[in-house]
Amino acid sequence: MSFEYSYTQLHRGGTTVIVDLGTAGIPTIIHWGPDTGILTESELAAAATAAASQRVSGGIDIPARLTLLPQEVFGWQGSPALLGQRSGAAWASALATSQVELRDHALTITAQDSAAGLQLVSELALSTHGVLHQRHTLTNVGAGDYQLHQLGTVFPLPATAATIQDTTGRHLKERTAQRRPLTVGAHVRESRRGRPGADSTLLMLAGSAGFGHRSGLVHGVHLAWSGNHRLSAERTITSDNFLTAAELLLPGEVTLGPGESYSTPWALGSWGNGLDELSARFHADLRERPAHPTRPRPVTLNTWEAVYFDHDLSTLQVLANKAAAIGVERFVLDDGWFLGRRDDTAGLGDWFVDPAVWADGLGPIINHVVGLGMEFGLWFEPEMVNPDSDLARNHPDWILHTDGRWPVSARQQQVLNLAHPECFDYLMARIDAILTEYPISYIKWDHNRDLLDASDPRTGRAAVRETTLALYRLLAELKARHPGLEIESCASGGARVDLGILKFTDRIWTSDCIDPIERLDNQENTSMLVPYELMGAHIGGPKSHSTHRQHSLGFMARTAIFGHFGIEWNIAHISAEQTTELAGWVAFHKDNRDLFHSGASVHADLADPALDLRGVVAQDGERAIFALTQREASITYPSGRVTIPGLSPQGRYRLALSHPLDEEVGNGQSPLAWPLADCVLSGRVLETVGIAAPVLFPEQSVLIMLTRVDVDPARAI
Repeated sequence: MSFEYSYTQLHRGGTTVIVDLGTAGIPTIIHWGPDTGILTESELAAAATAAASQRVSGGIDIPARLTLLPQEVFGWQGSPALLGQRSGAAWASALATSQVELRDHALTITAQDSAAGLQLVSELALSTHGVLHQRHTLTNVGAGDYQLHQLGTVFPLPATAATIQDTTGRHLKERTAQRRPLTVGAHVRESRRGRPGADSTLLMLAGSAGFGHRSGLVHGVHLAWSGNHRLSAERTITSDNFLTAAELLLPGEVTLGPGESYSTPWALGSWGNGLDELSARFHADLRERPAHPTRPRPVTLNTWEAVYFDHDLSTLQVLANKAAAIGVERFVLDDGWFLGRRDDTAGLGDWFVDPAVWADGLGPIINHVVGLGMEFGLWFEPEMVNPDSDLARNHPDWILHTDGRWPVSARQQQVLNLAHPECFDYLMARIDAILTEYPISYIKWDHNRDLLDASDPRTGRAAVRETTLALYRLLAELKARHPGLEIESCASGGARVDLGILKFTDRIWTSDCIDPIERLDNQENTSMLVPYELMGAHIGGPKSHSTHRQHSLGFMARTAIFGHFGIEWNIAHISAEQTTELAGWVAFHKDNRDLFHSGASVHADLADPALDLRGVVAQDGERAIFALTQREASITYPSGRVTIPGLSPQGRYRLALSHPLDEEVGNGQSPLAWPLADCVLSGRVLETVGIAAPVLFPEQSVLIMLTRVDVDPARAI
C-alpha cells in the first residue's frame, strides 16, 4: 500500500514522535522522547534507515520490527499485542496499514486483515505538554463472532533503558517502589482484582541506570482504566526495549459480533530527564482538563477516625464547631449514617437515612455544618452490599456471582452488578434522592474489597469490564444531575488510583494510613502521576490508628500540607495549645495552597538516604516551599549540606525557615547560621552548592521558604 509520505513526525510540548509508516504490517515508532526538531523527509528517511537492524545467524531472513501492533506473521517473536480467534481459527492476524491520517498533533492509522475479518484503528496523539496518548479500536468486519483475549498498546524505549521501576503495596501501604534491571524477558504487572488494587503499579517506568528525580532519561506508561489491567516492560533478544499497557480481559469478556468494536483504554506515556520532568508533563496535562478543579481545594475534616460508627448529633455538632473555629471548610460524615449500619457487617446497599440514629434525618447535622459556613460531605459505598441487608435479601440476583456460588467474602461484603439495569437504576435513584433532599456538595465514594469470581449471573460471563463501564456512567450521570458536586475516589484507601476514575472524580484518597513516615513514600510515588491538589492528605491524631507510631502535630502537618489538606482526628476536646497550633497550620495551608496546587513538584536526589527533600516551585519561579525530613538518624552528624533543585538558575532567593514552628525539632548545640542571616543565593548555587541541613530529630521535619528577590521585570526563568 502506498501513501503520500513514508514517514511522519509529531512535535509538541518538548516531545518528538517519529513514525516509519512503511514497515511490514503496522507502522513503527522509531523515536519517542526528547525533541529532535522538525526533520526533513530525507532526514526522516535516514533516521528510519539508521534504525533498521541486520539479519543475524539463526534469525529470520527479514528482521521483525517493533511496530505499534507487532504480529507473528511479520516475524515478531516477543509478547503479542493482539490475541483472539474465531473458534480456533483466525488467531494469527496479518493486519496491514491501509490508511494514514495526520491532523494537528494526532496520527490515525487504519489497518485491515480481510482474511481474519478484522479492522484496526490506531490513534496516537501528543498533548500540549508532550504526553503521548495511544489507543486501538478493533472491529470485527467478518462473518461470525470474534473472541478477543488481549489488545494492548506498545511504547518503544531507547537503548539506554537499563532499569525498570514499578510500585507494589497492600492496604495501609500502597505504592511502594521497587526496582530491577531491564533484562531479556518481560517484567509483567497484572491486576486481577476488579480495580487497580493496592498492589498495582501506577506507572511502569524504564530509564537509564540509576535514574533519579532530577537526572537520567526515563520513560513511563500509565493505563487510564479502573478495572483489571496489565503493564509490562520487556527486552527481546533482538534488542527491542518497550513498555506495554492493556486492559486485562477475563475469558469471554469481549466477544465481537459482526460490526462490533472494542476500544482499549487510553494509555498515556511520558518521559523526562529525571522523574520530576516526567511527572510535570502528566501534571500539566491534568491541570488543563476542562473539569479539573479550579477553586481553592476546601480544607476538609472527615469523621472516620474521629468517631467511627458513633453517630451522635451533639458529639458531631461539637466536632463541627471546633472544625469551623480552626478554619475547616468542608465537614464529611463518614460511614454509619444509613439503615442498619452500626458496624461494618450490615447495611451496605440500604441507602436510606437510619431513623434509629438520625430520628430527624440528616437535616440537623447538615444545617448545623452549613450554618457554620462549611460545606457538607457524605460517605457512600454504592458498589458493595452486605449479605445482611434488605437489598441483598430482596435482590440476590443483583450480586456478582457464578452458578449460585457466592464469591469468597471480604469485609463481610459482596459486589453489586452495576451493569444490571435495575441495580443501576436503584443506586442512581437512592443516591440522587439523598443529594436532592440535602445540600450535599461532596461524596466520599468508597470501594472496600477486591472482586473475586465476578460473573454476571444472568449470563455466567465475567463482568469486571461491564461493571467498570457502568461505574463510569453512574458517576457521570450523578455529576450531570448535580452540577458542582465533587466526588472522592476512595478504595480501602488508595486501591483505585488511575486517570480513568479521575475523569469522573475530583480527588483520590491516597491511603487509609496517614502516619507521616508511611505517607512520605506513598505520596512521592502517587505524585509521579497525580498532582497534589488531587491527593487527599490529612493530619491524624497524635497516635496513628494504623501503625501506632506517635508524631508531633507539626511533623504530620508538614507532610500533609502540600496535598488536598484535611484532618482525620477527633479535635472536639483538644487542648487550647493544640487548637492554636492546628489553626495555624490550616491558615498556613490556605495562605500557600495556590502555590501547592499549581506549582511544579520537585524532589531532590540526596546522598544521605536518611534525608528527604521535596517541595513545590511556583510556575513563575517567584517562590517555593520545601519540606526537609529526617526519616531516621543519619550516619554523619550533622548531616551535611543539601541541594535545592528546581529553581530559576539565575534567580536570587532569600531563604528562611517557616512558621509555624512550634515544637522542638532538633538537638543542634548551636544555632544554624543561615536562618539567622539575610541569606540570598542564586538558584544555580542552591542546586549545585547547597545549604547546611538543620540538625533534626528522627521523624521530624522543617519547611524551607524561598522568595525570589531580584526585581528586574525582564528577567527570564
